[in-house]
Amino acid sequence: MHPHRRLTCFLVLLLTAAAGVARAQGGFALHDGDRVVFYGDSITDQRLYTTFVEDFVVTRFPQMKAGFIHSGWGGDRITGGGGGPVDLRLQRDVIAYKPTVMTVMLGMNDGSYRAFDPHIFDTYASGYQHIVEAVKAALPHIRLTLIQPSPFDDVTRAPNFEGGYNAVLVRYGQFVKELAEKQGASVADLNTPVVSALEKAKALDADQAQKIVPDRVHPGASGHLVMAAALLKAWNAPPTVTAVAIDAASPRVARQENTHVTELRDSSSLSWAEKDEALPMPLDLNDPVLKLALQASDVVEALDQELLQVTGLAAPRYTLKIDDQEVGSFTREDLASGINLALLPTPMLKQAQAVHGMTVSHNNLHFARWRQVQVPLQEHSLSHLRNALKALDDLEGDLVKQQHEAAQPKSHHYELVPQS
Repeated sequence: MHPHRRLTCFLVLLLTAAAGVARAQGGFALHDGDRVVFYGDSITDQRLYTTFVEDFVVTRFPQMKAGFIHSGWGGDRITGGGGGPVDLRLQRDVIAYKPTVMTVMLGMNDGSYRAFDPHIFDTYASGYQHIVEAVKAALPHIRLTLIQPSPFDDVTRAPNFEGGYNAVLVRYGQFVKELAEKQGASVADLNTPVVSALEKAKALDADQAQKIVPDRVHPGASGHLVMAAALLKAWNAPPTVTAVAIDAASPRVARQENTHVTELRDSSSLSWAEKDEALPMPLDLNDPVLKLALQASDVVEALDQELLQVTGLAAPRYTLKIDDQEVGSFTREDLASGINLALLPTPMLKQAQAVHGMTVSHNNLHFARWRQVQVPLQEHSLSHLRNALKALDDLEGDLVKQQHEAAQPKSHHYELVPQS
């Protein structure tokens, strides 16, 4: 490993530990039994940043039972849209679920894709305040997170007018922040981190950077990952999946965080058993645009640290096997500095990806139930509609149960085999 990379890994270890302490003191915002509704326009309707957030909670806190409902509707403004006026949307798509937590992200359509207009902004400000007050009146104990809207991409392509549309969204986002402070809500900035990632990605690979927000409005999976990370950080999400440090010279376990290490043995190879209490984020490490977004952001450092550090090794290079599966080859110096297993093709990543598949399945089922059955048929007098909706809800409940079962900890066998 290059000396600069070794220093970087060491600094990441230190910064991760410090961040972990700070966030642990604040505590993660969600709790067992919470029900979260994500409310917004087409960007929420994509069910991507919301799915990443749900994946994180289910895999990082496998014992927590929290529910997630995705209530974004394409084209929505502060006054509502294709799903009906805002008061209908709030009653049917938020309040009816009796959430304990609600996020709101609106603004992309509200600015009308033009230079700042005070009259348009006044409609946004009064309408946003109405949403907050209406929800709080119906659900007095709800915990609100107001989201400063994600950006219009004026970075990888030239602005459409002087100053650019994202500057308008930033002004709207400042209002959202001020409203959150007045209403005792938390706030998450989903604009600044994405703009920063776009700027860094453009410097690294200008063509691929345009794919982070392909149409300048709706991010792809990579942009949504950066957005999810921003929301999770606003919720004090912990950076550590697991952290293990082993002194091979003794041998002994010097550190074990969020995991249980047993059966440490040193013979021809160093081996141990490990039962983790969390899984890494289910990232597609073969997606080039997502890899670029990871390079251009702090997502991995801030949220996906699955650290393994082994000191006191004798041989120059080792093969790491988990459950007899080779996951990488590392120098003695790499291992002494620490490696991040979250970025390797481990059985834990495969398990997390299986959880993600169930997350997508239950949300797709809910979407079909909501948008293809409940809403289109709500004005009809159909004797079996209520039973049909309940049956779909029960089926989704079965999927969510499987999702949580799939996230439960498993024991794995680790082995560091010296290379000849």
